[in-house]
Amino acid sequence: MAAHSQYYVPHSSRLPLVASAAMLVLLVGLGVLLNVRRTNPDALLLPALLPIVGLVFLCVVIFYWFRIVVTESHQGLHEGRMDLSYRWGMGWFIFTEVMFFGVFFGALFYARNLAVPWLSGEGDKAATVLLWPEFIGTWPLFENPDPEAFKGPRDIINPLHVPLLNTIILISSSFTVTWAHHALKENRRKALTYWLATTICLGIVFLYLQAAEYVEAYVDLDLRLDSGIYGSTFFMLTGFHGAHVTLGTIMLIVMLFRVLAGHFTPQRHFGFEAVSWYWHFVDVVWIGLFLFVYIL
Repeated sequence: MAAHSQYYVPHSSRLPLVASAAMLVLLVGLGVLLNVRRTNPDALLLPALLPIVGLVFLCVVIFYWFRIVVTESHQGLHEGRMDLSYRWGMGWFIFTEVMFFGVFFGALFYARNLAVPWLSGEGDKAATVLLWPEFIGTWPLFENPDPEAFKGPRDIINPLHVPLLNTIILISSSFTVTWAHHALKENRRKALTYWLATTICLGIVFLYLQAAEYVEAYVDLDLRLDSGIYGSTFFMLTGFHGAHVTLGTIMLIVMLFRVLAGHFTPQRHFGFEAVSWYWHFVDVVWIGLFLFVYIL
């Protein structure tokens, strides 16, 4: 046990190999599914099974792997440098997510502030105005340079309706998860359970409202993924953020089950702390989305 006080080295495992194989099956299956959908839409059932199998195996591996990690933590094997490595690992993971969204925000700013003005005849690329002399660059872009190829949306989502409500919901959830964290550090289990469950409910409500917003965009506003650059950037940013909210909500649900099972102490609860870091990151990204996608 003295050796473990410095850094615990687990036994060899086949889980990384199985996880890699599952991800390979998932990605190949998605590629096959997309190609079959384009060439033969009537034969989607069999190709759809491949990514489902990959996803199921990946979820099983993740569940089993994290169960092993939780067991090791309960055995006191994650002390000292091991705990520090988890903190650094979670910090770098969130940093990669920041870079991930930074690329998407960069695509939005490039299209809005450079590409669209160039196509309308501004700046050094003004020669492109010869291609579409009647194109007027505005944002949001309702009329694309080639409207026959890409039909623009009729309208955009009103930022003062569902987006504003979702902003209030996510900011509120940031407070509730913080209160849950403080309750955990003060060993107030009932308050911890209440505030954590409240955070989960707020996340689920956010996802429901975003799904309703997507239905409105597709059905009523003709705002689609193929509605030109505005539709592409809108769904790219909000869709990936919604995927992160979904993942964060699942993580919070797992934390709730662990709390109900008696896990975590005021001194040792990095699993909960890591999830709270992730949730705060998701909240901050949404504020940027609300400002630069919906408002400005």
